[in-house]
Amino acid sequence: MKAINQLKTFQRILDEYPAETPLSKFLPGFYRQNKQMGSTDRRIASRLIYNYFRLGKALPNVIAEERLFVAEFLCNTQSNSFLQHFKPDWAACIGFEFDDKISLIKTTYPDFNLTDVFPFTDRLSGEIDQDAFLKSFFIQPDLYIRVNKGFEVPIKATLAAADTLYREEGNCCLALPNGTKLEAIISNSHWYQVQDYSSQQTAKFFKPQKWESWWDACAASGGKSLLLYDLEPTIKLVVSDIRESILSNLEERFQQVGLKKYQVKLLDLTQNPDFVLHDYAFDGIIVDAPCTGSGTWGRTPEMISQFDAGKIDFFHRLQQSILRNVVKYLKQGKPLIYITCSAFRAENEAIISFMTHELGLKLEESQILKGYQTKADTMFVSRLTL
Repeated sequence: MKAINQLKTFQRILDEYPAETPLSKFLPGFYRQNKQMGSTDRRIASRLIYNYFRLGKALPNVIAEERLFVAEFLCNTQSNSFLQHFKPDWAACIGFEFDDKISLIKTTYPDFNLTDVFPFTDRLSGEIDQDAFLKSFFIQPDLYIRVNKGFEVPIKATLAAADTLYREEGNCCLALPNGTKLEAIISNSHWYQVQDYSSQQTAKFFKPQKWESWWDACAASGGKSLLLYDLEPTIKLVVSDIRESILSNLEERFQQVGLKKYQVKLLDLTQNPDFVLHDYAFDGIIVDAPCTGSGTWGRTPEMISQFDAGKIDFFHRLQQSILRNVVKYLKQGKPLIYITCSAFRAENEAIISFMTHELGLKLEESQILKGYQTKADTMFVSRLTL
């Protein structure tokens, strides 16, 4: 009976869920309207709906509940009562290797194909292992934090006292199970920053020097600026974004870590920013560009089924427009760091080609940060100089 009720709740969520809305924003509202659901009910409902969307665009002609059974089988390595109730023969094989699970699924659904989950593999960056990338959609990424300097000992002691498992990745980076309620465990939010492992790795490309002037051009909530500040606290920093609300969040984060030497600019970088930046020249520019976000869809799997490939070309043009308006503020011989959380070639290697051939920049180094190997986001980072 429990499993039947869980399926009914899943179907209600799926029916009420509005496309183009992140599940992380929709689900809390759904649970507030259904206060009879206990914490276990909410946890199972969230697991089912997220796993359902991990199936992406595969088996489009199969009814939702059967697609859910397939997703549950692929996403779990330990049996659960839901799968035991509806698919006991599959539940008995839950520990099989992934490829063997697919073979078993094909006996019931011969049309199932892993490449249908994410039918954009022909657009992926060249370094990406397509098979490993596709399989990673069925694994929930870890929650990563960057511990602020001086708080390594108390934060580890607090996590240990709460019996919270964590894994050290070096450079003050800790990995925790996804869904860990950090705010309930660590009362001092200024001890850490929530930041994906791959995002933290981009700092290796910055290499700032003392007293330099840097511009974080698409700063969002300031994660890359904080990495930069940790590397070199003497820098003079300008941060900009098109969204006023997110810049307010940025300033709040800066205050928490004591970052005070910075200027904030509200800018639409698809337009010429000379009226604001006409006197500026920078020793380094970070462009964490708006993109499809395809490297993060392991965290937001609902995006896979909603995605239209036409958006790749839209973001490609947007990135070109931003870079044209940014590069003129870079001093000769100084670095521009280009970053995306995209797995698509058009937003990564093709943009590097644009910058080298049309904007006169020289590529020093670039890398695909293969988050699909580490239960993290997949990102692209490059360092170019003028």
